[in-house]
Amino acid sequence: MEHVHLAVEEDDLYSGYNDYNPTFDSEELENDVGFQQAVRTSHGRRPPMTAKFPGTPIGPRSLASSFGARLHMASSMGRPMTGAVQDGSARPMTAVKAAGYTSSLSRGSAFDPLGQSRGPAPALEAKNEDTPEEKIKILEKKVNDLIEESCMAQSTGALQVALEKAKEAGRKERALVRQREQSGSADHINLDLTYSVLLNLANQYTNNEMYPEALNSYQIIVKNKMFSNAGRLKVNMANIYFKQKNYPKAIKFYRMALDQITNAHKEMRIKIMQNIGVVFICMGQYTDAITSFEHIMSESPNIKTGFNLILCYYAIGDRERMKKAFQKLISVPLGIDDEDKYIPSNEDTSSNMVIEAIKNDKLHQMERDLKTLAEKYIMTAAKLIAPAIETLFATGFDWCVDMVKSSQYVELANDLEINKAITYLRQKDFNQAVETLKAFEKKDSRVKSAAATNLSFLYFLEKDHDQADRYADLAMNADRYNPAALINKGNTVFVKQDFEKAAEFYKEALRNDSSCTEGLYNLGLTYKRLNRLEEALDCFLKLHAILRNSSQVMYQLASLYELLENPEQAIEWLMQVISVTPTDAQALAKLGELHDGEGDKSQAFQYYYESFRYFPSNIHVIEWLGAYYIETQFCEKAIQYFERATLIQPTQVKWQLMVASCYRRSGNSQKALETYKEIHRKFPENVECLRFLVRLCTDMQLKEVQDYATKLKKVEKMKEIREQRIKSGREGSARSRREGRESSAGSADSGRSSSSTKGERLSAKMRSLPGSNEPYEASSPKELDASYVDPLGPQMDRPKTGVKKRVEDDDFADEELGDDLLPE
Repeated sequence: MEHVHLAVEEDDLYSGYNDYNPTFDSEELENDVGFQQAVRTSHGRRPPMTAKFPGTPIGPRSLASSFGARLHMASSMGRPMTGAVQDGSARPMTAVKAAGYTSSLSRGSAFDPLGQSRGPAPALEAKNEDTPEEKIKILEKKVNDLIEESCMAQSTGALQVALEKAKEAGRKERALVRQREQSGSADHINLDLTYSVLLNLANQYTNNEMYPEALNSYQIIVKNKMFSNAGRLKVNMANIYFKQKNYPKAIKFYRMALDQITNAHKEMRIKIMQNIGVVFICMGQYTDAITSFEHIMSESPNIKTGFNLILCYYAIGDRERMKKAFQKLISVPLGIDDEDKYIPSNEDTSSNMVIEAIKNDKLHQMERDLKTLAEKYIMTAAKLIAPAIETLFATGFDWCVDMVKSSQYVELANDLEINKAITYLRQKDFNQAVETLKAFEKKDSRVKSAAATNLSFLYFLEKDHDQADRYADLAMNADRYNPAALINKGNTVFVKQDFEKAAEFYKEALRNDSSCTEGLYNLGLTYKRLNRLEEALDCFLKLHAILRNSSQVMYQLASLYELLENPEQAIEWLMQVISVTPTDAQALAKLGELHDGEGDKSQAFQYYYESFRYFPSNIHVIEWLGAYYIETQFCEKAIQYFERATLIQPTQVKWQLMVASCYRRSGNSQKALETYKEIHRKFPENVECLRFLVRLCTDMQLKEVQDYATKLKKVEKMKEIREQRIKSGREGSARSRREGRESSAGSADSGRSSSSTKGERLSAKMRSLPGSNEPYEASSPKELDASYVDPLGPQMDRPKTGVKKRVEDDDFADEELGDDLLPE
């Protein structure tokens, strides 16, 4: 307690604050001779103060002047003397340099403790780039930049640019090595840079399919012992040999790479062994491939290897091992999380935000892709082995379905059942297919909708539109968002001529799936039927943006432009059609027709001739070509076309008459007479043939002229009698109708039925015969041309067919009816 001092009550706690110490008086420093003298003398070699406390007077002191004399001066006002020395002893040296003072003898120097009077700092010294070290560093940077540019160009698809950059990097790297050798620093060569340059060059050669150059670059790397782990690049060399289909050498290099990779790199070794198995499959050595794949499935099973193993067993026809391999395939772990993890809960808001963030991230997308790939392999393997593992394919499908139901891919069992029905369809067993699909009516909504869609499609093809409509409704009720079901429903309404309602179903299918090309195509056809040509044109233009090379879409666009009276655009679209399908005879014929309508006969002849060359059975094309040759006075060339028409339609007498007429007009009267006689033998009641026979026999002064004249009179008389019978039959039927209205319903019905039936039979029979008012062929060329330009008469008004049958307005292609029939 002796160190504890208690405050006395009468002490003033705030005393001493107004006390003044003259030592700290700075106002009189300019007049203080001692202080000014101390400032002008050396300030860094002062002795330490002898006073114990600051402010204590220490008596007189000596001050060394600049001339060496020491003056004993007392500080004014009792200031302590700095630098004072006792008894004239030498001033001691101190290690502390006072701030703001200088050792120079200059008088009147300003007080500048921060050195601001010296000005700014001098600039940094520039590097000398002429030195060998700096040149080497700059060159190394250029090589690295070129390698990076080459890789970036390759990633954007500019393979040629990437190769040029890689070659330039190689040239600069060699220049760098020479420069190091010249500067005497060959021991400091950057091997990593050399390795990078060579590897990038080899990769770019491979990307540009310059395989010999790539192999040379890889050989340089592999043979250089200074590069560590270069042996694994033999995998790349083996890949090149595989692309060159040099399978033995590919196997050799894969095995060399496998020998140089340690067991620590297990995944790399598995991939190389998988490549070896694939090469063995390409060589047809399935047993060796099976050995590789079985080793992989025992060490590190994966989906692709399991599928390849099933293919090998299928190739050698081993049923039991196919079953075992399929069981291994469906038991391969995918290593992905359950989808339930991405379902948000209503309780925890923070976890819901996390789930929302990771629901569509890259990892989840990768998981979905992996699962989709696994399902594809399993479905393909099941469809492949189901007919092979059992005597009946249905039994094999049932076994596969049972195995899948007991695995992690339970949802694939229903898809396999649908594939079973499709297999029945391929085998033309429609009843079994329908029975299999009908079994899905009690399943869950997704499967039920798919099965009902296929059933609707099948019944539509069989033209059972009522059943097609029923199953289309069933598919829509099971899944209203199924675009195929909506399209099938629209098709059933379309065939009932309710085009407005069909358009609504097609629009709904497009709202559910904007990429549904079948719905867009059928909607365009519907608008075309409704004569809403602009809207139909808009549909097909959108479809053309999706299906750039679809000849069906382009033909429909040409047809619409023709209906819109824009033949130039129609011709342009048809030109695009034949650029995609140059052998389409109907498109070529349509081009000829359009050019003919524009008055360009020569261009029309070119397209008609090309159409005839690809499809020589089109009567319309044959007729036009024959008429063209007659019009241009080349009757001999027209004969071959009309003869072909005779072969196509042997019961049509007009083609044979045209052949005979061509012979007669070309001056070959004898051949014409023989042809007419042959026609008369086949068609003895043909008036036109008899008239020409009478005329020719008269001109040639033949004896048969009287016989043919007699036959002509008989035929004309028979024709008049038939016309009178037809006329009387019509009058009788009219009379019967009048009497029927007056008499009782029963007797009138019987009378009208007998008379009208008889009259219809007579009129139909007479319509099949040539009329008596047909023009007699004269010798005038003008009249002859007129008779050949339109030989079919009213039949020329028939609508022309489209490019192909499946693009007709009334015909729906398979892919337009339901895209679930043949799922891939």
